[in-house]
Amino acid sequence: MKRIAFSAVLIIGAAAAVLGGRALSAQDKYTLQVPGGLAFAEFKGYENWPVIAISENGGKIAVITGNAAMIDAFREGVPGNGKPFPDGAMMAKVHWIPKKQETYPGQPTVPGVQHDVDFMVKDSKRFPDSGGWGYAEFEYDAASDAFRSGNLDDHPPQANDAKCGFACHTVVQKKDYVFTEYGHR
Repeated sequence: MKRIAFSAVLIIGAAAAVLGGRALSAQDKYTLQVPGGLAFAEFKGYENWPVIAISENGGKIAVITGNAAMIDAFREGVPGNGKPFPDGAMMAKVHWIPKKQETYPGQPTVPGVQHDVDFMVKDSKRFPDSGGWGYAEFEYDAASDAFRSGNLDDHPPQANDAKCGFACHTVVQKKDYVFTEYGHR
């Protein structure tokens, strides 16, 4: 009996060591940062934020989420009411390569492999020369299960700094630089 208990302890210990080692070697995405100061860690919990909208663009599908300040502003009518989003408002946009779910009724298109995640934060003091918004884009590599800052080799190219999204967002300056519209519920 002691031999069986000892063997069980060894097996459990070995499994814990293997799994623990695997966890230690996994990337901590919250250590990543783009030049200009915008860090992945500023958006911790974005995976659980409420959905603002979904989109399909450039062959990718996306879900756009927002923190409480962003959701509250949308519900109050921003930007349609002429007011800007408040400092502290944040958005995350997760892109996936779509795939058909062949075995499901109707063969719906669903998220496949993740492509990247984009972030926006309204902080007028930190980002006064980009409409008050800071931007970040992190590419995802499924093979290594790791993120990296976007760069000029990506499609679309990313300037890899906290202002990387500003040039594209100037076309919606009248909407406080936000493309996304809050979906009716």
